[in-house]
Amino acid sequence: MEITGRLTADAVVRTVSEDRKVVGFSIAINDTFRSGGEQKKITTFIDCSYWLNTGIAEYLKKGGWVQLYGRIGVNAYMSGNNEAKASLTFHTSEIKLLGGTARSGELPNVVAKEVETIAAAQANSTFKGIDEDLPF
Repeated sequence: MEITGRLTADAVVRTVSEDRKVVGFSIAINDTFRSGGEQKKITTFIDCSYWLNTGIAEYLKKGGWVQLYGRIGVNAYMSGNNEAKASLTFHTSEIKLLGGTARSGELPNVVAKEVETIAAAQANSTFKGIDEDLPF
């Protein structure tokens, strides 16, 4: 499953056991619809976890857009007032940073390194000088 949303707070790394850590974060997904000619907006909040690499946490900052791949779940619990409650959870297997938190004109470190790598690969390309007049 794929979901896209905005981070509601900076990600937090929690230690689950001596050798296991998890990145926890929450996203908001906005949806708009019309009801009786009136436009309405609904926001869904999803608690997310990422177990594969805690280094990503420094890039998951409040306000940033992310695209997540994984599986959705539900967490049912009793509140302190003995009320039944539930929340949506997302067990994330892949994260794509879509931007939204870097200052204007500034690339996040991960993206900047990727741009440098691509530029270096293009500079060393063996396809230099190939005639671009292709017959199709």
